[in-house]
Amino acid sequence: MNTAVALSNVVKIYDRIPVVNDLSFSIESGEIFGLLGANGAGKSTTIRMLITLAKPNKGSIEVAGYNTIRFPNQVKQNIGVVLQQTSVDGELSVWQNLEFHGRMHHIPNPERQERINRWLEYVELTHKRNDLVKTLSGGMKRRLQIARALLHQPRILFLDEPTVGLDPQTRRRLWEIIQDLNNQGMTILLTTHYMEEVEFLCQKCGNGKPGRIGIMERGKLIELDTLQELRSRYGEAIAVTQKRDKIDYQFFANTQEANQYLESLSDKTGVMVRDSNLEDIFVELTGHQLN
Repeated sequence: MNTAVALSNVVKIYDRIPVVNDLSFSIESGEIFGLLGANGAGKSTTIRMLITLAKPNKGSIEVAGYNTIRFPNQVKQNIGVVLQQTSVDGELSVWQNLEFHGRMHHIPNPERQERINRWLEYVELTHKRNDLVKTLSGGMKRRLQIARALLHQPRILFLDEPTVGLDPQTRRRLWEIIQDLNNQGMTILLTTHYMEEVEFLCQKCGNGKPGRIGIMERGKLIELDTLQELRSRYGEAIAVTQKRDKIDYQFFANTQEANQYLESLSDKTGVMVRDSNLEDIFVELTGHQLN
């Protein structure tokens, strides 16, 4: 297996508190890897270490085959980053933002202009190339961030909450872009608050395998597998029982067993059987919903 990202026993401490605690996992080249966790679980700190903005107190991290502490410049050359916060310059035009990024990466002309034109067309912003970024919609700004992250042709793309705050139609368009990039062979690490986003993007990667999902809680990785394997492990069906303001969940191996349980109840009021999903498993593991 060709490994794109590898973390081994990583610890990050702030104010004597480990916000990332003995974290180990790897990401295969060509995989879409979904990283989930509530606020404060350690996702953002993990991303910051992976993109060389923070150093681990213990353990080792390799990205694209390079140790992030010993070879940070080589790591940066091989990664693209799209953060949740809008990081493009609103006072510059779309083209100027990409031109500046291209020069920072020492991409020579005319190759730089060819790449700018290619990625603007890819994210459907060619008609906005001369517009100031501050006049763009939120979805356009996010697409511009993706184009900028791809300009220097990275091998690995880190996406931290890439669709937060966007309308459903724009989110779907970004999903299509992310999926297409992965189909072209790009390795992608995604953090998100949208369960359906992870379910959709990790269902099948460009390498023909389903992507894996890691769940973090209090700095630790408490579960890691594909959605199919997680549902098989915890139960592919669930009985939901609502009693006043309380909702109880009970997992079953399959729908047949869940329906048998339902039929055995003398009072079926407020009970529903359905397929389990990623959110059910997340709540079961962490005790709370993602927010």
